[in-house]
Amino acid sequence: MARPMLEYYKTVLQKVSFDLKLFSKELKKAISRLMPEEIEELKNWLQLFISDKPELQPSLIYLKA
Repeated sequence: MARPMLEYYKTVLQKVSFDLKLFSKELKKAISRLMPEEIEELKNWLQLFISDKPELQPSLIYLKA
């Protein structure tokens, strides 16, 4: 079942992916507001989403915290 907040944050992250600083800020916000199982889904999605965007790789540090 699609979770509205998870889908919302995926959309936001896609839209701000042009700027690492903004992307990182929104990623931190998403992590602080999503449920643990949603965060796991977000991690999986992020791995695929940024695989061809090396400039966004530094943002993965927030997933390890």
